Amino acid sequence: MREHLIMSGHVGNLSDKQAATLAEFKERVKDISKPKHDDYFFTRWLRARDYDLKKSEAMLRNHIDWRAQHNVDSILQDFEPPEVVQKYYTGGLFGQDKQGALIWIEPAGFIDLRGILMSVKKQDVLKSKIWLLEHIYSLFEKNSKEQNRRVDQMVIIFDLHKFGMKHMWKPGMDVFTDVLTIFEDHYPETLKKTFVINAPRIFPIAYSAIRPFLSEETQRKVVILGPSYKETLLEHIDADQLPKHWGGTCEDEDGNPRCPSKIGPGGDVPSTYFAQNDLSDLSGFTEVSIGRGSTHQLELPVSLAGSIIRWQFKTDGFDIGFGVYKRTSEKRQKAKDMDTSILIHVQMKSCNFIFFLWSFPYILRFDNTYSWTRGKKLFYTTEVLEPSSDPGNGVLHLTRTDSSGDQAGLSGEDSVFVNQTLGGPCPSQV
Repeated sequence: MREHLIMSGHVGNLSDKQAATLAEFKERVKDISKPKHDDYFFTRWLRARDYDLKKSEAMLRNHIDWRAQHNVDSILQDFEPPEVVQKYYTGGLFGQDKQGALIWIEPAGFIDLRGILMSVKKQDVLKSKIWLLEHIYSLFEKNSKEQNRRVDQMVIIFDLHKFGMKHMWKPGMDVFTDVLTIFEDHYPETLKKTFVINAPRIFPIAYSAIRPFLSEETQRKVVILGPSYKETLLEHIDADQLPKHWGGTCEDEDGNPRCPSKIGPGGDVPSTYFAQNDLSDLSGFTEVSIGRGSTHQLELPVSLAGSIIRWQFKTDGFDIGFGVYKRTSEKRQKAKDMDTSILIHVQMKSCNFIFFLWSFPYILRFDNTYSWTRGKKLFYTTEVLEPSSDPGNGVLHLTRTDSSGDQAGLSGEDSVFVNQTLGGPCPSQV
């Protein structure tokens, strides 16, 4: 046990047991191994599963199948990320830390994922991220040869300045967690350290949502820094390897301290990129038809104060009225008879929103009463995230209930829930 704690599991620092496991692992997977697969490659998969031989083998075999299924080996030659992703996705590589790890700076608060996903399909975004990871791995190989040292890890700086409720938009969060899953399952042990800076008050809730997608080892690598974060960053990264905005000395040629020539600044996606009423990806949506002059109501029982309601809906191209109401009777009620103190009313083709709520039955109401000539086809998803305390360790748990009634546990650090109506990015109320 003591030997295992001292040894890192990296090449050149293996215990006798780890060395033996590595030799057996290579023998087991020799049918799928390639000449370029060296001990550094194999130990990544072993470390990702704590040197469990069976789990490491299953993980690697799944990865090889995944690469073949998605043509990953040729993605750098066969695919080019869409223009809107290249222009408006945040982040970029900039420099190396003191040990040579590549640095990725992610100003996540400035991303407009809604605009991106209105412009391209989700699969194109995920494919673009795979393309990026393959590009980074090609840089690992290039830098290792040129610098005569092993370069195979990244340091990520997540700058959450301007990160807010709009970034909790469900489809955007789904993309982010899908990217995390790809990163964890197919590029293990790539992360050296993640520094989170300028974390807003909403960060504990956001981290609670993504934490289940992170391995325990990855979670241990996440460091949340306070206001003096620049001093900490410079302990790990030389000043000439960081933009001035984040504590370094580098600027763009025009003097911009954020170096947007290398680090994508994000920003709002122009509507000229938007695809018109894209219904190509409806996985997980429930479909209903709402007749002319009719309504459709969904009841979402919220039993715990501080719960979050999330939803997404689309129509087949025509506006529909939508509102959130608080029910005041056990019987079905008309809109005019329900509590309207926390209402939102919109009339549109699609909407995504979040609420922080007290414990009551809430009604999501789709209204087609104003249309006497046309029925509407509606596609929707809903979720209720409920906080609950674990008396054993005081960790906050969020239980997700989706529109199918299925539940899944989410865990995260204690956080303060604001009991008021919040949300985005629906248009102005009408």
